[in-house]
Amino acid sequence: MKENKVPITRIGKFFGAEDYNLEIEMGSEWLGGDMNFTLVVYRVDKLKTKTDDVYGEALTDGIKFKSPVEVNAYVQILAPENKNLGTSKLTQMEPGNLKFSIYQKQLEQLDIEINYGDYIGYYESETKVRYYVVNNDGRVNSDNKHTYGGYKPFYKTYMASPVTENEFRGL
Repeated sequence: MKENKVPITRIGKFFGAEDYNLEIEMGSEWLGGDMNFTLVVYRVDKLKTKTDDVYGEALTDGIKFKSPVEVNAYVQILAPENKNLGTSKLTQMEPGNLKFSIYQKQLEQLDIEINYGDYIGYYESETKVRYYVVNNDGRVNSDNKHTYGGYKPFYKTYMASPVTENEFRGL
């Protein structure tokens, strides 16, 4: 099937493909060279994961993963929350969620997609890694926030929730 491409010229007088590519290169250099936030992405292999016949849920220890991939990302750890346990008066301080953004170009270069249910490893210190599960896979990125001057999308933002060691400990 022939791919149909329509050039985006809506702000072409002031901003075009060359400007866009330069901005992405400079931003990638800042993110990977200066900031150097790295995450390890553990993508679920949906073809190899064993599921039950009734609901299609993954069986205990049935989740299989593709090879882990390290990515550069802009990382934010959100503030922790103090939550009630069910309807009781007992509370528990929960770690904050992980919000991270990745350049679309890097995802294309690595030939990966990050999906709902994939796991993320983030090193909080030299000896401690915290794991998260993706609960928003950044599919919608055509808003003004994720486009450069309304030109076209250039990054995806994901949200992930912390998991317990019982759920995921890395590979």
